[in-house]
Amino acid sequence: MPTPQGSQLRRGRYSEPGRLYVLTTVTHHRQPLFLDLHHARAAIRFLRQADQDGHCRSLAWVVMPDHVHWLIELKKASLSTLMRYFKARSSHALRKAGVSTVPIRQAGFHDRALRREDDVVMVARYIVANPLRAGLVEKVGRYPHWDAVWV
Repeated sequence: MPTPQGSQLRRGRYSEPGRLYVLTTVTHHRQPLFLDLHHARAAIRFLRQADQDGHCRSLAWVVMPDHVHWLIELKKASLSTLMRYFKARSSHALRKAGVSTVPIRQAGFHDRALRREDDVVMVARYIVANPLRAGLVEKVGRYPHWDAVWV
């Protein structure tokens, strides 16, 4: 079975405004760029900027050392436009901060549309508990790079 590539991840993708999605993007070769506080905060700045610009409403997110999970309600942008916006702006900020890796992120991204029967709060808890499951912290509250609207 072939490994998903960026173009294969786009097949069948549909963007529906008002729909909830879980989005995941990964650094190139899973390099742990976000172990650096300043690099993680640069990514977070553009998660929040996407909200302010009306592309989406962020419900929960976590910036892990080598990837980002983001639960959103899609607004005016398509999924591809939203992710292109986030990845381009955060990558530019990372380059300005001294990250010399080219490219910074893997091509493409993963998305999953939530169904009406999905428990959104449970999905958000699963997302923000990633650092706990990865063994990075013993309590979620001790990990600095996450947020959720329910907190």
